[in-house]
Amino acid sequence: MLSRIKAVFILIEFVITVLIIIVLMYIFRDKTYAIRQRWAKMQSFLMGFNVIQKGEIDKDAQLLLLNHQSLVDIVVLEMIYGKDLCWIAKEEIAKIPLFGHIINAPKMIAIDRKDKRSIIKIIKESKDRLSKGRVIAMFPEGTRGDGAKLLKFQSGGKILAEKLNLKVQPVILTNTRTILDSQKFRAKSGNVSVTFLDTITPSDDEQWYEKMKDKMEECLKHELANNSSHR
Repeated sequence: MLSRIKAVFILIEFVITVLIIIVLMYIFRDKTYAIRQRWAKMQSFLMGFNVIQKGEIDKDAQLLLLNHQSLVDIVVLEMIYGKDLCWIAKEEIAKIPLFGHIINAPKMIAIDRKDKRSIIKIIKESKDRLSKGRVIAMFPEGTRGDGAKLLKFQSGGKILAEKLNLKVQPVILTNTRTILDSQKFRAKSGNVSVTFLDTITPSDDEQWYEKMKDKMEECLKHELANNSSHR
């Protein structure tokens, strides 16, 4: 019961504060990264979670590929990453009245997954964001999983990395779904772990995408097996 009450509070607070930072990002267009980072830190406090970071952030990485299980995933990365992230998101989010501006205001990239030509847009807009010193971030699974295993990886991340020859850093998040499960409407305090794996250069190995997923799967299993340290 308490977890459901907390979930209601968090989701209401989340919507209200997102609308506020959207306005702020339109007013202070050159400070969108700082606004998002401060908002993320506030979310960490209100949701009651701590972040346990493992591995090193590669400052030369150009593309982050992460597993996805909760809204908290984005909050965690925005909070701890030291550069302006450009998230690749579903076009449906950008079309949500008012709330969709969370994609448009900071110039994230929205894609139509049903349109095969959308990869052209991803490549073009990613190239533009990278030229401005931003780092591209995306969820190769394409949707949220249950946190226990990785879903099938879509081809977008692979094509993007290979076409632009990007340095890719895979990232594994665990326990974020426990902090906020918007599908089951539950929330609780606790620890979240984020593991930065070794950076990969696609041109070094034709099978890099498949091997990367295997390493991410192995890391996820290891973290879940030692999950007692996250509680």
